[in-house]
Amino acid sequence: MHLLNEDLARAHCRSTLNDAEQNRRFHFARQLERAQKQAERASRRAERASARARLALARLV
Repeated sequence: MHLLNEDLARAHCRSTLNDAEQNRRFHFARQLERAQKQAERASRRAERASARARLALARLV
């Protein structure tokens, strides 16, 4: 009976650790996805700003 309780405790710990690892990977994937979207938005803003600057320069010349 003593060994059965230890086995159950180990199985529970493994399950908890597996869940934690899965959650960590999920959150990392979400964080990466958000960072990529943010970088894409920043890139589009930079492109628009560059186009406005070129237009302003062209108007001066």
